Amino acid sequence: MVVAFHAALIYAIVTGLAFRAVEVRPPPIITKIIAPPHQQPQPPLPPPAPDLAPPPTAFVPPPEIKIAKPPPPAPTRAITAVTSVKPAVVAEPRPAPVLVRVLPRVDAARSQTPDYPDVSRRLGEEGTVILQALVDGSGRAIAAKIVTSSGYPRLDRAAIEGVEADYRFIPGTVDGKVQPMWYTFKFIWRLR
Repeated sequence: MVVAFHAALIYAIVTGLAFRAVEVRPPPIITKIIAPPHQQPQPPLPPPAPDLAPPPTAFVPPPEIKIAKPPPPAPTRAITAVTSVKPAVVAEPRPAPVLVRVLPRVDAARSQTPDYPDVSRRLGEEGTVILQALVDGSGRAIAAKIVTSSGYPRLDRAAIEGVEADYRFIPGTVDGKVQPMWYTFKFIWRLR
């Protein structure tokens, strides 16, 4: 039985395995060298156009402009009018007085920074708001409006509410008299 098993094994190796080993080898690769296709010769490019200078333009003299000198101003004098009641003197007109205007400014000692909105803090919202505040004679902001938004309505609203409630200003003046005025400033929201 051992001899028959070995004989069958040898027969299987000689007939089956040897045939499959020959089948597994790939066939040889055949290559052919192909000549490149014959290219048509390109026609030569036309020669570049010669550089021609533009024809000279005719000289046209500029128009003659005559500027007349203004007549000298007539001397102004005080004129005395004679009336039956009493003489009146007409004086030369005086220039309008120049008004001295001082804009309001933030009173840092009496102002408090508004609280950062909790939702904006959680969401990581930051930005810069440019506001205009109407400052009254007592230094309070009686109105505020947004000039440039921070991009987040919560931050814009908190800035307006904070300026109206917690900010104090040194009021603006015109010729030394306190006047309500608009004041523009920047409010920066930054997470720390």
